[in-house]
Amino acid sequence: MRSLRHYGLEPDTQRPPNQLSGGEFYQVRERNAALLLASAPVLDRLALAVRRPGYCVLLTDPHGVTLEKRCDVGDEDTFARWGLTPAMLWDEAHEGTNGIGTCLAEDRALTIHRDQHFYTRNTPLSCTMAPIHDPQGRVAGGVDISICDQESDGRAIALLSLVVEDAARRIERRLFSELFSERRIVSFGVDGQALFALDDDEVIVGANKAARVMFRCCNDSGVTLPDLLSVSGHENPAHAAHAAIQRMLKRCGGNVSAAARELGISRATLHRKIKRHSSTSVVAP
Repeated sequence: MRSLRHYGLEPDTQRPPNQLSGGEFYQVRERNAALLLASAPVLDRLALAVRRPGYCVLLTDPHGVTLEKRCDVGDEDTFARWGLTPAMLWDEAHEGTNGIGTCLAEDRALTIHRDQHFYTRNTPLSCTMAPIHDPQGRVAGGVDISICDQESDGRAIALLSLVVEDAARRIERRLFSELFSERRIVSFGVDGQALFALDDDEVIVGANKAARVMFRCCNDSGVTLPDLLSVSGHENPAHAAHAAIQRMLKRCGGNVSAAARELGISRATLHRKIKRHSSTSVVAP
């Protein structure tokens, strides 16, 4: 167990989680301004969806610092006593196995239910969290639902897992769309989770984690999306050929003769291919 062997923690420790000073917390929020902006409407919606006594919605930074909290007014003091309030540090190195710290350490959605917590003082809690990834695929934070309601059961926990993962994906999409607001964004996969940002030449300039996993790629190689789709088998040969012709025409300023030379085919053949694909590019004679 990491908490015992690596961090040297003792399960019966009764101290509360570490709290950042006002100045430290201000700096953390400044560093996470984009995350806070993108997550605000998602957190509000999530809080309304799970609004009931004993439930708390949290947003954290990538290091386990709680940035935002949503819960019923009557539960404010209860969750504050647990340390589930802004400016608290819930990383594994200090808190052992817990929903926030363990999710961030393992970069996966999970639930730490009651006695699965390392510290005995946290065993009344059930915490379900999903990581949030930035537009470069790195962990940017997480969204968590913590419960101090002893009546919660396995079915409720399973539903919360789906809810927090959906919220995390929504925040990721907002982060990506904001960063690449001047670029064309295309999506693939279930519910369009894989996102690419393209420049005017269809070169990939951004790819979220889902896209990197789905296509086994990164966006620092200058590859175009049509080329990536062709290599990965996500595009049929006709579409790939059409995309290659369009790119070469653009690189050659619309000059068919120059494009044909670069492609290694005759000018007449290229004209036939352009006609076949109903190209709309403006070309030089």
